[in-house]
Amino acid sequence: MITLIIEDEKPAARLLQRKLEKLDVTVETMLHSVEESVQWFENNPHPDLIFLDIQLSDGLSFEIFEKIDIKSAIIFTTAYDEYALKAFKLNSIDYLLKPIDEDDLETAVSKYKSRLPKATAESSNMQLDFEQIRQMLSNPFEKTYKKRFTVKIGQHLKVITTEEIECFFSENKGTYIHTYDNRDYLIDSTLEILEQELDKKDFFRVSRKFIVPLKAIKEIQVYTNSRLKVILPTYKDDEVIVSREKVQDFKAWLG
Repeated sequence: MITLIIEDEKPAARLLQRKLEKLDVTVETMLHSVEESVQWFENNPHPDLIFLDIQLSDGLSFEIFEKIDIKSAIIFTTAYDEYALKAFKLNSIDYLLKPIDEDDLETAVSKYKSRLPKATAESSNMQLDFEQIRQMLSNPFEKTYKKRFTVKIGQHLKVITTEEIECFFSENKGTYIHTYDNRDYLIDSTLEILEQELDKKDFFRVSRKFIVPLKAIKEIQVYTNSRLKVILPTYKDDEVIVSREKVQDFKAWLG
């Protein structure tokens, strides 16, 4: 099986490559832009399977299909949420939301292998509605992220913006905001919901207990069992540890 990765960020492409190697999937080539990809497809046999990022450095990856008749099966890798993906979900083997979970990746690869050679035959007849996709990814459907939270303090309400937040943490079945002024506020949410509501460029879920913003990270220390320890400005109630299975994604997120 010849596999190709088209991914905007080189660290993310290398991380995906390492994850695929664990599944005995060899990546022959990695590309990072529409222009580079078009040139490559014009001069090379098309691979069996493509892992395709949606937003590349010089445009949407769908522009490749407008110029080249791609015969390969496709698994999309994207930071866009599942609602925006509905326009083209049925035209691919699968799609994976970033940061890519290894179990989801294994499922997608297994799905592709189970459908061979049907997968390649189906992909050769793939008809993507580019205009519909552009509309789905344009401003009317663009993902908007939560910028503020309303918390109750006695009989009063307080608005906290994401700029004030040092971390989110869970404790005793509750979810809390910890702010830079060293205060904790209980919110009516879960870390799972917050993962979908927060901008992934700025926030990362380092473990089951913590979500941290990039700007709040004061220091990162090597910790036991191949883990990392994050030092925050004021939060001292517990150690903020990047779980071992998230370390690679965390490093890629840091850039």
